[in-house]
Amino acid sequence: MSLLEKLQSRPMPLAVLMGVTFTHAEPGKVVATMLVREDLCTLGHTIHGGAVMAFADSVGAAATVINLPADAKGTTTIESKTNFVGGAKAGATVTATATPVHLGRRTQVWQTRLETAEGKLVAVVTQTQLIL
Repeated sequence: MSLLEKLQSRPMPLAVLMGVTFTHAEPGKVVATMLVREDLCTLGHTIHGGAVMAFADSVGAAATVINLPADAKGTTTIESKTNFVGGAKAGATVTATATPVHLGRRTQVWQTRLETAEGKLVAVVTQTQLIL
């Protein structure tokens, strides 16, 4: 089973609800896309900050899962920082790309960049995952 198939075989309920689709998975990079739906927006038809954070958290957590040691029981986010840079309007597709900053025995740190299809930066999220 490929790493992408591993992620797809264990869907996260919130990610499914938000319409997150994982498209690429390797130890040093996980990529997913999400359509910006009206129910994920603010009143201005722009992606809500909470949707940005939840999307990035899901992708960073998935990246950690495929990098867990064999004896690990799972992972949980213990810190997350979001820099909001730009918006994405309803109807746009955003792509999240997570790459490792630190892959330790007890923690992993991932940076996730969210961009529009045109390459416009929406946010940069850095999260720390505890290995359980």
